[in-house]
Amino acid sequence: MAKTAKKATAAPKETPEPRKVAAKKKTAPANVTPISVSREEIAQLAHRFWAERGHQHGQHEEDWYRAERELRGMAS
Repeated sequence: MAKTAKKATAAPKETPEPRKVAAKKKTAPANVTPISVSREEIAQLAHRFWAERGHQHGQHEEDWYRAERELRGMAS
């Protein structure tokens, strides 16, 4: 007599949960030396931005942060 094998029924597939992707850290290349930017340089550039806006008050922090970004961007 021949034996008949029963086929196993597979369990219903569950939808896998989406994977969480770790954020990549930004690192400077090993051969780049960070250049410091002085407060005086930032202040001078921020003052220039303020003058270019027609000496309007109320945005000094935005001028300062913009000056920091631009100077540090040039330094990298």
